[in-house]
Amino acid sequence: MTTPIKSEKDRVVIFDTTLRDGEQCPGATMTHEEKLEVAELLDTMGVDIIEAGFPIASEGDFAAVNEIARRAKTAVVCALARAGSQDIDRAGEAVKPARRSRIHTFISTSPVHMKWKLQLEPEQVYEMVIASVTRARGYTDDVEWSCEDGTRTERDFLCRCVEAAIKAGATTINIPDTVGYAVPEEYSALIKMVRERVPNSDQARFSVHCHDDLGMAVANSLAGVRAGARQIECTVNGIGERAGNAALEEAVMAMRVRQDLLPYWTGIDATMLTRASKLVAAVTSFPVQYNKAIVGRNAFAHESGIHQDGMLKHAQTYEIMMPADVGVKQTSLVMGKHSGRHAFVHKLEELGYHLAGNQLEDAFVRFKALADRKKHVYDEDIEALVDEEIATAQDRIKLVSLSVIAGTHGPQRATMKLDIDGKARIEECEGNGPVDATFNCIKAMVPHAAVLELYQVHAVTEGTDAQAEVSVRLAENGRAVTAKGADPDTLVASAKAYLAALNKLTVKSRRGQAEALVVGERRIHSTDVG
Repeated sequence: MTTPIKSEKDRVVIFDTTLRDGEQCPGATMTHEEKLEVAELLDTMGVDIIEAGFPIASEGDFAAVNEIARRAKTAVVCALARAGSQDIDRAGEAVKPARRSRIHTFISTSPVHMKWKLQLEPEQVYEMVIASVTRARGYTDDVEWSCEDGTRTERDFLCRCVEAAIKAGATTINIPDTVGYAVPEEYSALIKMVRERVPNSDQARFSVHCHDDLGMAVANSLAGVRAGARQIECTVNGIGERAGNAALEEAVMAMRVRQDLLPYWTGIDATMLTRASKLVAAVTSFPVQYNKAIVGRNAFAHESGIHQDGMLKHAQTYEIMMPADVGVKQTSLVMGKHSGRHAFVHKLEELGYHLAGNQLEDAFVRFKALADRKKHVYDEDIEALVDEEIATAQDRIKLVSLSVIAGTHGPQRATMKLDIDGKARIEECEGNGPVDATFNCIKAMVPHAAVLELYQVHAVTEGTDAQAEVSVRLAENGRAVTAKGADPDTLVASAKAYLAALNKLTVKSRRGQAEALVVGERRIHSTDVG
């Protein structure tokens, strides 16, 4: 089967402004190193233009744009500049090292902005459009011009300014919905009108830059593309001023999934979308909402019994794209009070259980009762329902005593006594801290390959005498268990939690459990005091 030839006229250029408009989101400031990391990933995933910053804003912004310009391998590196000469000169200097550079200059054109923000007459603004684009062309032949608040600009004046910008040398014309006021039909008509009325519109690529104040940034952007625009300005996770910008991942996947209505294509490697989302969320400390389209935690998760049943029969019943298409490993069937019998049986089989008849029915009834009480039902909760041996197996390894030497003079040392299948064992170990020493004792007496994925401590009540509750999560061979331990002594609580998790994990592998305990007895170096 041959791959259809993609027409260049249907290519939509992706202009990412995560590092500029995205960083303007209150609280989303990134460090120099974080900006470089994000830019590198954007370049790798196929973003066409990276708007790296606003050089005149600060020395830090200039340095970031300049360094990104040096490092970018394929993407065009763009710098933003207002219409003033100092802004443009600073932008030109910042992008100078780039293999491919762009200056993006803008000025407000709406009556409300010209009167109250700029305090300029329309004719003054018109002259500044020509002067700014002309000056920018002195630094690069790739110049983008934007009419800020374009959707609220008078149509005749808008067309006049666009024509002048193109005549002065602008190669990209951006018509932004700066305040997120437009609706798709209106925005599409605006783009179409400008392209038809401006005599030299065919000499420039038209761009859309939409904000999400009314939740229509992506819809408006795609409406603009259908009207002839071929550049979308967007951000990863849709971060940006106020309610944010059009989300890059949503725009890209909308065009990929709905080729019947949006027969356009981009150069984005969609399998990197989730990775980009996580990186931007991490460096900005802006978590992605769980139900966020494409990259949210629940985007490929199903709890409803009806949905889970359909998914198990055929994925396309409730998913319009494959998780792998956007870099997600697999669909997640979340077990909860809405889950049905089909999903429950599927989960049991995943965990290695094969129940039938009354045994299955009883387990399902207990599961539903538990799900009504618990917000999240984990794999280990389900295992406890169907394997009565777990309750007794958790007592096979017991903590008898623990003493720890800690303080400023290390190394720290722990002495622990365990009851393993009725036999007492003692071990003394050092560690990088008292908790590490405690866990090393357990590993010495009960050898295992489990990895500690979570260690969390919190006080059950207030005050210095509060009981500590410790959560431990261990993972081995693709299986993970979580357990808790409580005690007024945090180290004792830690040991209890680790042993509880280890007991659960060894029960999961019945054959491996016996073998591990035998090996443990052979390797143990402590005194048998049983």
